This record gives sequence, C-alpha cells and structure tokens, in this order.
Amino acid sequence: MLEIGSKAPGFSLPDQNGKIHSLEDYKGKKVILYFYPRDNTPGCTKQACNFGDMYPQFQEKGAVIIGVSKDSVASHKKFQEKYGLPFTLLSDTELTSIKAYDVWKEKKNFGKVTMGVVRTTYLIDEDGIIVKAFANVKASEKPEYLLEEL
Repeated sequence: MLEIGSKAPGFSLPDQNGKIHSLEDYKGKKVILYFYPRDNTPGCTKQACNFGDMYPQFQEKGAVIIGVSKDSVASHKKFQEKYGLPFTLLSDTELTSIKAYDVWKEKKNFGKVTMGVVRTTYLIDEDGIIVKAFANVKASEKPEYLLEEL
C-alpha cells in the first residue's frame, strides 16, 4: 500500500466509454480511487452499488469516485449500464496503475495462490496527495467511513 502523505501516482486510462482520464483531470477535487478485482462478481457488484447509492452524498462533499479494475472497456460499459453506476470506471488491462498503487498482490483462494487485485481504496486530496488508504476493504461494507473522512 502507498504511504499517506505521498504523491498519488499519475494515470492515463480509458473509462467505460473509451474516454481517457488522468489524475491531473481531477486537480482541485477530492478523489476516491477504489481498486476492485472484477466486474459482475458478487462482491464487486455489491461494492459498486454501495458507492452508486451514496454517490450524491459524495458529490455534496466535492468528491469524485473512480473505480479501477483490469477488466476491459466493454466489460466496464456493460457493468455500468446493468447496475446504473453514476461514476467513472477505468480499465487497466496492462496493470500499470494497479501495480503503481501497489494493489497487485498474491491472493490465496481455496489453498491456491494466484496474483490479483486486493480491494483497496485511496482518498486523494485536491493537490494529488494520498490522505487516507484503506486495504482489504470488505465488499459488503457501505463506504460511509469515506464520508466521515471528507
């Protein structure tokens, strides 16, 4: 996990519509950057829908929400449309940002060790500095803890 107080790594990734987003695009805004393993899985769907349900509250606090996974642009588009997600989903098929944000880790599942995205959320301030980091986030947990941090 990246250190609190450090500069957030820049990124340049396509969203669910193929539009390129970079961290610089959000200068002057608080960014909730959350990394998740995969579209349309039970945990990731629950997490995304929780963010979607609370999206207006985050907007009131001046924050944007950005989800990142290694899924394709097309997968993100289907996921976003299926669940009516009101925020940006970025596709990192090359794992550049996933690795830069130190969320690509060994995972154990039923005794099998594989590499994958560890569910992690970063809160980045208006100047691009990481002010909070949450590792091993529970998918079912509502993101109210982030509202308190804002």
